[in-house]
Amino acid sequence: MLKVGLTGGIGSGKSTVARYFREKGAYVIDFDNLAHLAEKPDSAAWQGIVDAFGRQVLNEDNTINRIKLGKIVFSDRKRREDLNRIVHPAVFVKWREKVDDIRKIRKDAIIIADIPLLIEVGWQDRFDVVILVYTSAEVQIKRITKRNGCSRREAMDRLNSQMPIDDKIAFADFVIRNEGSFDDTSRLVDETWIKLLEMERNKRETGAC
Repeated sequence: MLKVGLTGGIGSGKSTVARYFREKGAYVIDFDNLAHLAEKPDSAAWQGIVDAFGRQVLNEDNTINRIKLGKIVFSDRKRREDLNRIVHPAVFVKWREKVDDIRKIRKDAIIIADIPLLIEVGWQDRFDVVILVYTSAEVQIKRITKRNGCSRREAMDRLNSQMPIDDKIAFADFVIRNEGSFDDTSRLVDETWIKLLEMERNKRETGAC
């Protein structure tokens, strides 16, 4: 089994790359989805968010309103760190449960963890391999404004809430540059997948945990 951390910046096209890996046969676990599970009403993480940010971040059905919460944390580093301390431990518990379930059915699995803030939270050492989906900051801004219908200023605020993508390159074992065509990106995923298969096989044959 090979555990891969897939990261990038907002608007880098990470979800597209994750989909390509899934099509190749990888098990892809989206940490945003895990966060939704961890933040269900009355869970420990949900209560922590309500205690820290107030009931104004809730929808009428008591679920977390991620848009309202995002507006608070994107522009305030301290508040963002508060949120991370509440949510991330619960999310990682969910991740380990998913990995254990996959291990039971596929000991040679390649598991891709789609984690936007992998480097920011210092989780890179928890994975065998780190893959960075890279685009320039300018391309990120253009994609964010188009996708979210927000202003350039709002896009830049979101971008500035994350580590600059160029600074993440040093932490990556593989960099997939996603600024060309879909075919270009697919080809880079194919090349990386071959290397991941070899790494998984070597890890299993050497008996590494």
